[in-house]
Amino acid sequence: MATRKEETASFMIRFTQKIFDGDDGAHEVQWRGNIRHVQSGTESKFLEVEEALNFIQSNLADLTKNAIVDKTPEEQKGILSKSFGIWKKVTAEAPKLVMDTLRDPMKQAEYVQEQIQDRIGSVKDEIGKKLDFDNVLGVLGRDNDKVMERLESISKELAALNSKIDQLKKSK
Repeated sequence: MATRKEETASFMIRFTQKIFDGDDGAHEVQWRGNIRHVQSGTESKFLEVEEALNFIQSNLADLTKNAIVDKTPEEQKGILSKSFGIWKKVTAEAPKLVMDTLRDPMKQAEYVQEQIQDRIGSVKDEIGKKLDFDNVLGVLGRDNDKVMERLESISKELAALNSKIDQLKKSK
């Protein structure tokens, strides 16, 4: 059976909006943020979303590198290539997602909720496939029958012992 190494990386991102009057009197909006890697506690401030993505990518790269130190250089190269493949998608989608969220937060919240519900559904399906409940219940049922038989046997032995103790008490 192949071994699986599972690591978790969580990030907390906080955005702060500053609205101010520019030199020309027009309203200006500036977004800035702070991102923290939850497991290590390291933080970084950013003005551009790309800076936050770089922070995430750097932390995930370190996580992957630490997880594959026992692999051959060739295996490491293949694993790193697969691991960094996610960044092709993230770098293409994340800036758009952030901008869409800033434009219409409710729409993006609904979109994220749908994604979470889809993921929950797929996890339920995965768990259902991994756990064959009929098989588990069948095994438990057989074990339960064995336990009940053993308890009945012990009860009969106790009754016989009690009877012998009673006979010994009467004979004294």
